Amino acid sequence: MRWGLRRARWQENTAAALHRCISLPLEKHLFERWLQDRMGAARIEAKGLPRRALDMHLDGSLVLDVDPRQLIRDFNAKGVGGKKPSSSNFIWDGDWDLSRGDLRRGSRYRFISDLDEHRHDLTQTERFRQYHSWAQSGKPFSSYRQGLLLDSDARILAYLETYLGFLDDMAVNGFDAGLGKDDLGVAVTRDGRLLKINRGLHRLAMAQRLGLRSVPVRVRAVHRLWWDRVVQDNRGQAALERVRAALTDCRPELEPGPLDPGDDLGPIEWPTPRRPAADVS
Repeated sequence: MRWGLRRARWQENTAAALHRCISLPLEKHLFERWLQDRMGAARIEAKGLPRRALDMHLDGSLVLDVDPRQLIRDFNAKGVGGKKPSSSNFIWDGDWDLSRGDLRRGSRYRFISDLDEHRHDLTQTERFRQYHSWAQSGKPFSSYRQGLLLDSDARILAYLETYLGFLDDMAVNGFDAGLGKDDLGVAVTRDGRLLKINRGLHRLAMAQRLGLRSVPVRVRAVHRLWWDRVVQDNRGQAALERVRAALTDCRPELEPGPLDPGDDLGPIEWPTPRRPAADVS
């Protein structure tokens, strides 16, 4: 485990260094050419625009506050043949936004709810039974990236108690965006609706379980059709100002999509909200 953890950290540090020294300067250069409408700007936009450079330029304008119990749909690549748009691009082409999952029935919300419901005896949770079974069979759950080896009941319980502690802390102190490694990412569909993407699903599930009034999400990508409709013939700063203004009207997608890989099972019954004192009106 120790050598695996060192290898994972070395790989992360190497990737970060390459990005910092090579990828990011190139992306900034391409974004500046587009921003100034210089030669090649149209091609750079057609390629999708470099997301990280655009993200740094717009910064806080890409952060929206949403009701976590409204943010129930996410992008599910299974409905489009497993095709995933590039996370390096801000503008995404294709039918990715028509294939949606239901986070109310996802593994993260089930996991957090199970912990909450069995908080006084975590050995009764589905996750404990799963990890316990793996450990008993000689194949314990391990994660070099997280430095985890759940090879005993004590370690499994400590791991589960950590998540329960995060949930209870959120119930008292509210949602702290600085605690996670990444922001809660969303993408804007062709219709201007928000779909959950990438990381932060455990924190979102906790906010949903608690019924917090709002959480901050960061727009990581937008559909090409939405972009074209919003910016029209503008480019550079004029286009970004239109995007900035249009994002304030974007709300979470509540409906299933025509390419969903599974059946829509309808709503669930949310538990009674447990909000921090400062968030109770």
